[in-house]
Amino acid sequence: MKKIVILLIAAMLTSAASAQTILIGGKQHDSTVVRKHPRSPFVIKRIDREINKNTFAYKNEWMAGVSASYGTLSTDDTDLGVILEGLKLGGSIVNVKPYFGYFYRNNQLVGARFGYSHMKAHFDNAALNLGDFINGIEFSTNEAVKINYLNNSYSFGFFHRSYVAIDSRGRFGVFGEIELSGAIGRSEFGFFYNDEWNIGISDLYKVRLSFNPGLAVYIFPNVCATVSFGLGGLQYNHTKQYDGENKFTGSRDFSKLKFRLNITEINIGINIHLWSKKNELKLSK
Repeated sequence: MKKIVILLIAAMLTSAASAQTILIGGKQHDSTVVRKHPRSPFVIKRIDREINKNTFAYKNEWMAGVSASYGTLSTDDTDLGVILEGLKLGGSIVNVKPYFGYFYRNNQLVGARFGYSHMKAHFDNAALNLGDFINGIEFSTNEAVKINYLNNSYSFGFFHRSYVAIDSRGRFGVFGEIELSGAIGRSEFGFFYNDEWNIGISDLYKVRLSFNPGLAVYIFPNVCATVSFGLGGLQYNHTKQYDGENKFTGSRDFSKLKFRLNITEINIGINIHLWSKKNELKLSK
């Protein structure tokens, strides 16, 4: 998966870079554009990299879509069977994010996104056996020890997405997305021991500025499929802690800045372009 993200970023960087001479119709053309500001005595030369030469989506288009991800974890997915015997654990995570947007310029989109996330996990039993590695140390839990975790959260955010078409017809493209979002949720942590459940409840508040590159392809004239990868960003969290009787026990604030692939934020989406200028251009020809 890391190789896919590296290739995606390399493709975006490659599409953004080109030589000063380009080949059009079998002839070489100088892609250097000379510009002079009317109030500046200096002549500014810049390289026209022709990033927007191909159009993936046109100005004034509206787009609506939804992205989703689902993942599970069970004992069969782990490689800890060598040292952990009788391991019983499981969990799942579901993310659903509907959104809509408006193309204020060719290949440039602004939009809003809503989100719902559900995560649950449980741990029932495990036996740790290191054999002769550390003098035969063993540790085990019994069926009377259980740990459960449940989390539900809702989010809302604004995003800006820039597309780059990688073919002349604008069917395939890559995009870079920046999103500012906020989330609110509640999690419950339960620990069962000595025939008694100990419950901890947390109210979660989160603000995040994130970067999400991705791939896009038109599977129908007005329907586009996307795959996006969450690469992290800047995040601030505020947590309020309560006990099982809903009495306040404390709070915590922390922030972090990380840029790395998060496998829980690999989303597959479907976009519907409510008005496609590409079809109008085809009919007019």
